[in-house]
Amino acid sequence: MTRGTFIQNRPLRWALVFLFWTLIGLSFASQFYLSSYKAARPVTWGQAVSWSLGDWYVWAAVSLPIVQLARRFRFDDVKWRRNVGIHLAASAVFSFGYMALRAWVGQLQSLTVGKPVAFAETFNPLLVKTFHFNLLIYWVIVSVSHTFDYYRQVQERELRAAELEKRLAQARLQALQMQLNPHFLFNTLHAISSLMHKEVEAADQMITRLSDLLRYALESTDAQEVPLRQELDFLERYLEIEQTRFGDRLAVRMDVAPDTLDALVPNLVLQPLVENAIRHGIEPRSQGGRIELRCRCENGRLVLEVRDNGVGLSPNGKLEEGVGLSNTRARLEQLIFLLRVWRCRERVLQPRLEEFRDAFDPGRRSCQRGVPVWHDDSRQSGRYFVGRGRRQRRGLDAAGAEAAQYRRAGVPRD
Repeated sequence: MTRGTFIQNRPLRWALVFLFWTLIGLSFASQFYLSSYKAARPVTWGQAVSWSLGDWYVWAAVSLPIVQLARRFRFDDVKWRRNVGIHLAASAVFSFGYMALRAWVGQLQSLTVGKPVAFAETFNPLLVKTFHFNLLIYWVIVSVSHTFDYYRQVQERELRAAELEKRLAQARLQALQMQLNPHFLFNTLHAISSLMHKEVEAADQMITRLSDLLRYALESTDAQEVPLRQELDFLERYLEIEQTRFGDRLAVRMDVAPDTLDALVPNLVLQPLVENAIRHGIEPRSQGGRIELRCRCENGRLVLEVRDNGVGLSPNGKLEEGVGLSNTRARLEQLIFLLRVWRCRERVLQPRLEEFRDAFDPGRRSCQRGVPVWHDDSRQSGRYFVGRGRRQRRGLDAAGAEAAQYRRAGVPRD
């Protein structure tokens, strides 16, 4: 049952109201039945139930217009003083109405046992004994009605807020993705222009491959998550452009496990990180370098690693974030990811990723928010990790402490 089922399912709601009054009637019937024996005027259980349910079923019928009145004249309205006065008058009217209806029901019950009584014989004792109690019940019904209405309004506000938040997140993601595509296009056109007057054939190949990438980007604009197979296909097309540009200076190695290809990952999550590794790791290095991409399922978790052996981070340890990397960080935050950067020497630490990633079920064709991304070089490295929630932060802290321990000991670790 969803959170709003009780509010929206009217038959279920009134069935529960009927059950509520029945339980109250049975409770008073038990009390009446036991007290009659103590007073030496015993009644049967059937008589006790008949009289008690007669009382409270009358209130069940009267409660329907009381609830409607409570919803129309609310205490949180700007005219609450007038509404309080209306309810004070209505409580007296309904109290008399209840007693009149109960007296009529009492007449019918007396006929069933062969001892008819006059209307006044039933109404007058009720007026003396139950008038103030009836007023109390009226205000209890009004209070319960206001409580349920307030609960319903809170539920509706939460649903509206969640829907607005979802739409806002989608709008932000679309804006970020629209910003990312022109950034990628600008960088690629800049690379083509650098080859246009030197290697015409290579530039022509880059233009052809760029058209394929733009076609892919237009077709997947609305998709926030795509299968890893599709993400890798786009990445391979992008790397073909970069390899045309760099030639032998750029080597690429991909190690992709077949059982990860149907996992869902954020759209365009790998390309900006690979581009950042090429631009800030490989390009400044005269002899070039290599990019390694590893995708595997480890202990039920999806692991994605991007490594390069370029120039590494600056001596002060600051990571250069362009539009692509900062945009990716922002998109991941919208998708409830965390993007962290670690600094350590190559091969110092292989963290226990299963401690801070959610489960990946290849059979469900989905990856539950766990994409760690590394960026390594032979001297210093920034290791990008995309995780989720407080549990991930604890795992990062523990792994970071373990890395520091290995650095102090000077022990390399595969």
